Amino acid sequence: MKASEQELVARCAGGFEKALAHELRGLGMRRVRPLNGSVAFFGSQRDAYRVCLWSRVATRVQLVLGRVAAADADELYQNVVSFPWERHVRDGATVAVRAHGTNEMLRNTHFVALKVKDALCDRLREVRGVRPDVDAKQPGFLLQVGLHGTRATLLLDLSGESLHRRGYRQEGVQSEAPLKETLAASVLVFAGWDLLAAEGGMLVDSMCGSGTLAIEGAMMAAGIAPGLLRERWGFEGWVRHDAQLWNELVAEAYAEQADSRPHVRIVAGDIDAAVVELARANAERAGVAGRVSFYVDDAANLARHVRGTRGMRGLLVANPPYGMRLLSQAELPAVHQALAAAVDAVPKGWQAAFITPDLGIDTALGRTPHEVIACYNGPIEAWVRHYDLSLGPQAHTVTTLSGRQVAVRMADEGSVQFAGRLRKVAKERARWARREGVSCYRLYDADLPDYPLSVDVYEGAGPDEGKTFAVVEERPRPRAVDVQRAGRHFADAVTITVATLDMANGDAVQKPWVTDGLYERVKDASGGERLATVSEAGCLFRTDLAGAVGKGLPLDQRLIREEAAELSRGGRFANLFAAGSAATVLAASIGARSTVTVDASKERIEWVGEALRLNGLAGKRNALACADVRSWLVREAKAHRTYDVILCSPPERLEGRGDARAWSLERDLSGLLVLLGKVLAPRGTLVLALPAHCELPSCDFVVEDVSERMVPHDFERARNHARCYLLTHPHGSA
Repeated sequence: MKASEQELVARCAGGFEKALAHELRGLGMRRVRPLNGSVAFFGSQRDAYRVCLWSRVATRVQLVLGRVAAADADELYQNVVSFPWERHVRDGATVAVRAHGTNEMLRNTHFVALKVKDALCDRLREVRGVRPDVDAKQPGFLLQVGLHGTRATLLLDLSGESLHRRGYRQEGVQSEAPLKETLAASVLVFAGWDLLAAEGGMLVDSMCGSGTLAIEGAMMAAGIAPGLLRERWGFEGWVRHDAQLWNELVAEAYAEQADSRPHVRIVAGDIDAAVVELARANAERAGVAGRVSFYVDDAANLARHVRGTRGMRGLLVANPPYGMRLLSQAELPAVHQALAAAVDAVPKGWQAAFITPDLGIDTALGRTPHEVIACYNGPIEAWVRHYDLSLGPQAHTVTTLSGRQVAVRMADEGSVQFAGRLRKVAKERARWARREGVSCYRLYDADLPDYPLSVDVYEGAGPDEGKTFAVVEERPRPRAVDVQRAGRHFADAVTITVATLDMANGDAVQKPWVTDGLYERVKDASGGERLATVSEAGCLFRTDLAGAVGKGLPLDQRLIREEAAELSRGGRFANLFAAGSAATVLAASIGARSTVTVDASKERIEWVGEALRLNGLAGKRNALACADVRSWLVREAKAHRTYDVILCSPPERLEGRGDARAWSLERDLSGLLVLLGKVLAPRGTLVLALPAHCELPSCDFVVEDVSERMVPHDFERARNHARCYLLTHPHGSA
C-alpha cells in the first residue's frame, strides 16, 4: 500500500458516525465510510497525524497494519508470530494488546489479546534477541485486535489513550459526572455549532457544570487544535513515526489559532459556584479563558445574561442533571422548568441541543426535537435532542377539577384529547369516590390507545391530610412502538394529570415502561421510596407509591380484602403472603378475634407491623410470622390450630431464600390447597386470590367463583382481573 493511501479507522461515540465523517471530510480525508461506532478512511501519514491533532469527535485513531486468518488460537498465533513486527514496534518501546470481537473458537477477548501479545513478543525476541516489556496502562505501542469471523484486523492505536483526554482537566477535582470532551464536541458538531461559529454566532450553556461544552465550543470557534495540550501519543512507539513531520503539524496548528476568525460570544453558567470555578480553571488551561463569560446563577434566570442578543443566531446547549444520576425523580420538574425558562430567554430562530435520558424534557419545553441521536454519556444510555426554536412552545389550557384554567405545555398535540378524556373521567370518578367513601382509586385505565397508561389517585390522610398524590404508570410497550413518541405521550400525561388534579409536581410518581434498555424497571428514577399516608375503610396506611404493591395496598384487590375482613368478625384470621397486608389491618379493626400474617419476606412482615402500629393494633392478638408459608401451614396442622378465615394471595413465583423454599404457582398450588384444607376450620372460609391467567386446580373444597363481584368500579376497564374464589369444606366439616 502506498504511503499516501494508508487505511485508517477513527472511533467515536455510537450515534455520531455521521458527525465524525463530516469532520474527516473537512480535514481532507479520502474514501470516508461511516461504520458502526467508527469511520473508515484513507490518507497519508501526514493525514493520520492531522486527524490525531485536529479531530474533536474521534475517540481514537487507528492505523490498519494488516489482516490475518484467525479461525482458532493456533492459526491466530502462527499468523501473528509471522508478522514483521520489527518494522512497526520501535526498539525499546513497551507494548500492550487489546482485543474486541469473538468467533466460534475464540470466545474470550482477554485470551485473544494474550495470544496476540505472546506472538508479537516471541517474534521480536527472535528477531532482536530481547523480548519487549509490557505496560498495560501507558504502552509505547498499543495494538488493537479486531476479530470478525475467521479474520483478525491488526491496528496500531495512533492516539494511545482516548482522545477525550484533551489535557485541560485536572484529574480528581472535576464536578460529579462530567461530560467527556469528545462527546461534548460531537454534540456541538451535530447541532451545527461549527457553522454558526464561522458566521459569528453565539453559544450558551445555562447548566455548564465543569464547562466542557463551552470550552469545546470556544476551542472550535478559535481554531484551537484539541490535541495541542496532550503530552503522550500512541505513535511514539512506532518505527515509522516522523517526529519532524509531527512538529511541523503542531507548529501549523499554533499558527492557525487566528484572531481573524469571526468574533463569537460564549456564555456559560451554573447555579453551583464551586463548579463554575472549576470551569474557569479548565478554560484557563485550555487557553480560552478570555473567550467564555462564566456566571453563577440558576438556568431559569438566563434572560439577564443574554441581553442584547436580538437578531443574533445562536445555539443553547446543556447537559442537565438526570433523574437517574444526580437527582431524584421528584427534583426533575424543577430542572426541566429551569431549562424551559432558559429556552424561552433566547431569541426565536436559535437552535438548542440537550443531552438527557429524560424524555419528559420535550413536555417541559413544549417542543418536539427535529433530530435525536441515541448515545451513551458514561454508562448511561441517553439521547442528544436537537430543537429548532423558530416556533414558540406548544401549550394547551387545562381545566382543573376545581375549575381553574391552567396553561400546560405538551410535546404532542394529540395529548389535548388525553386532557379532555382525563378531566371527564376524573369528575365522574371523584363523585363516585366521595359517594362510596373511597380515597385511593384508579382514575384512568388506558382509555385511549395512544396513551396506554394508568393513573391512580391517593388522597392524603393523617400527616398528609389535604394532599393529593398520583401514580402514573405506563403499560408494557412492544419494541415496535416508537419510543420517542411514546415517551412524549407519557410525559404529557404526567403533566396533564398534575394540572387536572391541582397537584404539586413532586406528588406525582412516574413509572415509565421502556423496552429498549434505557431504563430498568425500578421504583423510581432514584431507586428510593415515595411514602404517603393514606386511608382505607377508616384505617391509616403509610404506603410506598413507588413500590410494586404499595406496601400491601394493591388498589385492584380492595373488595377482596374487604370481603375477607368482613368474614373474619369474631373469628381467627390468617393472611398468607403479605402482599395484601392491608387486609390484616382491616380484619383487626373490624373485630377479628385474632389475626396472623405470614410471609417469607422480612420486609413485607415489617409493612404489616408498621400498619398495625399506625392504627394502634399492634400486640399479641395480631401476630406476625416471617416464615415460608408452606412450612408454617405444616406446623399449624401438627399443632391442630385452625382458622375461621384465611386470605391467601400467592405470587406466581418466589426465589428460595434462607428457610423459604422456591415457589411456583403452577407447580405448587395443588399442594398448597391440601395444606390449607388442614388448617381451615370446619365452617371456615378460604378466600383465594389468583392471577387472571391461573386456573384453579381440582380440590376437595366447595368452590364459589366470586371474581366478577370482586372487581371494583374503578377497575372495570382493566384487563386481567384477579380471580377470586371462596372455598369451604363440604358439609361444613374438615
